[in-house]
Amino acid sequence: MPVTMGPYGQSQPSCFDRVKMGFMMGFAVGMAAGALFGTFSCLRIGMRGRELMGGVGKTMMQSGGTFGTFMAIGMGIRC
Repeated sequence: MPVTMGPYGQSQPSCFDRVKMGFMMGFAVGMAAGALFGTFSCLRIGMRGRELMGGVGKTMMQSGGTFGTFMAIGMGIRC
């Protein structure tokens, strides 16, 4: 099947590129949400210093990976 061309000659991104873009967008949004929720939850239980940074970082990576995975699946379904 030929690649469709846009109005100015550029081609559309492939399905794999769209899935990658969805994962990266979801990962960024998940990291931001993880920073907010992780900071509040770690401060609430009394973490300070290095322990706080580790807890917030872990929460950011977990929420970023989870949300990124779901966004990648959604983009894969769309294409």
